[in-house]
Amino acid sequence: MKKTPKTAPVDQQTVDQDRAEEAIRTLLRWAGEDPTREGLLDTPKRVAEAYRDWFSGYAIDPAEYLGRTFEEVAGYDEMVVLRDIPFESFCEHHMAPIIGRAHIGYLPTNKVVGISKLARVVDAYARRFQVQEKMTAQIAHCIGVVLKPRGVGVVIDAVHQCMTTRGVHKRGVSMITSQMLGTFREDARTRAEFLRFIDIDNGH
Repeated sequence: MKKTPKTAPVDQQTVDQDRAEEAIRTLLRWAGEDPTREGLLDTPKRVAEAYRDWFSGYAIDPAEYLGRTFEEVAGYDEMVVLRDIPFESFCEHHMAPIIGRAHIGYLPTNKVVGISKLARVVDAYARRFQVQEKMTAQIAHCIGVVLKPRGVGVVIDAVHQCMTTRGVHKRGVSMITSQMLGTFREDARTRAEFLRFIDIDNGH
């Protein structure tokens, strides 16, 4: 009996712009729309281009942003905190937006990184289909592996549109996740100082 050959997995390289746009037309028809009407003629192209922007994180290695560090810091070894980093992501379960803010802190050893690079790390992971818990851990571990600080703390506060616009329709609800590594996990005073810096108890 002749075996049926296995279908090769479809990867990003095999899906061109035309196929992406046709998929969007299919969704429009499934939703009850006519993709040939005037107002929707260019929608598939616009959506495909938006996806290219929203999910550009797949083409980025976040660790590369942390490659350039500065060692001339006059012996500074106290906590570095960057708070209220805005981001937009998409839930991998419903492909609905996740909109929130990330807060990052770390205790340097003998080098620091430009603060804009920390924000870029957040964006690189956010611009993928995500689960907030996973994204929080990814950011913390990336900083920990590349910078090798004494400790890292990451807190994310975000609103999930899969909960506010569908299902239970609960508005005004945000989800907070945290990942503490090194001293941030082991020392309650360090962890408390970080949380005080980001003012998490007062809505940040």
